[in-house]
Amino acid sequence: MNLAAQDIRHNLGRFALTALGIGLLLMLVLGMSGIYQGLVFEATQLVDEVGADFWVVQKNTRGPFAEVSRLPANLEFRLLAVPGVRSAQSFVAHTIQREQQGRPLRMFVQGLAWPDDKGEWLPLTGGRPLGQAHYEMIADQILGLALGDKVPLGKDVFTVVGVTKGMASSAGDGTAFFTVRDALAIQFDLPGETMRLERAARRHRAANQDFGRVQPELLERAGGPSSALPALATPLVSAILVKVAPGTDTAAVVATVSAWPDVTVHTHEGQRQLLLRGNVDRARRQLGLFRVILVFVSTIIMALIIYTLTLDKTHDIAMLKLMGARHSVVVGLILQQALLLGALGYAIAYYIGQWLYPLFPRRVMITPDDLWMLAGIVLAISVAASLLGIWKAMRVEPNKVLS
Repeated sequence: MNLAAQDIRHNLGRFALTALGIGLLLMLVLGMSGIYQGLVFEATQLVDEVGADFWVVQKNTRGPFAEVSRLPANLEFRLLAVPGVRSAQSFVAHTIQREQQGRPLRMFVQGLAWPDDKGEWLPLTGGRPLGQAHYEMIADQILGLALGDKVPLGKDVFTVVGVTKGMASSAGDGTAFFTVRDALAIQFDLPGETMRLERAARRHRAANQDFGRVQPELLERAGGPSSALPALATPLVSAILVKVAPGTDTAAVVATVSAWPDVTVHTHEGQRQLLLRGNVDRARRQLGLFRVILVFVSTIIMALIIYTLTLDKTHDIAMLKLMGARHSVVVGLILQQALLLGALGYAIAYYIGQWLYPLFPRRVMITPDDLWMLAGIVLAISVAASLLGIWKAMRVEPNKVLS
């Protein structure tokens, strides 16, 4: 006859509620690990999916995700001239927030280098890649947009032609994919009155210069759109993604480009580490601290519960000792209850988590390593929690049964 099982059967309701409470606490511990894994995945997913061998960004910046980076789009052609470079594509990324059908719509905008990149590599759950250079977009499911939806952004209206799943930024915002030109048009969109005032100011500055007085016809050009002024710089992009040809020494190509005075080069792994040490690091440490606190809370609660159950069994333990039961029998009674409580809590945490985690607003990724780590934590806190009850049981005198 197992004494622990008999005692649990005698206090089944209280034991079940206790196991449920411990399970919910352990679910939070497991959820903290899953949220951290989700943060890492979302922060590095785009870098991994794009698959560039190295990223070229503005000099002395850690862009395009850590900070603002601005490069001329024609830098692509200079990079293509470097021996060993197979492709160089413009990369545009920025976050916007608009209103769609009365609700806020916050999205991470990424530009695809049309026509070389139409988004065929995206994990589409519906629709198709981009089929034309303008007015089409691919949206992630997080944004809540369906195929065929019309989304006004800037002065244009974009049609959702594809839907992806799991493509989010490091901040958890759903990603929307456009062509590079459309992404730039969205980023640098200005109200009509702002453009009119800027052109008037430009014309006024030109009229006060010598070349404006000598060549009055230039004033008409100065008052026109910026695209008509050849002296102005080409559109600025966030970064250039470079892939090297097969068999090429990537380190040699990186060394060549790094010597240029106007750019900084980050390798694929370097870009991942920048994201992990920057965007995710503080969140990782904060989640780790909460996880440690929850483990301590779970241990204390289990210890108090085991101690309370031991107090309820003081008369029974005294009777066992009076009958000549060995100390190992009493220790086994309390330790088995603690281990069973921990095992039930672990099972409850796992199964309730499988149902609740998909409802979280941020991705929760539970890996086998997380499950094994939680199992080790549960074993440790179960044994630690039983020590208080064992200590109390060992202090019970056999003559207590007579009182």
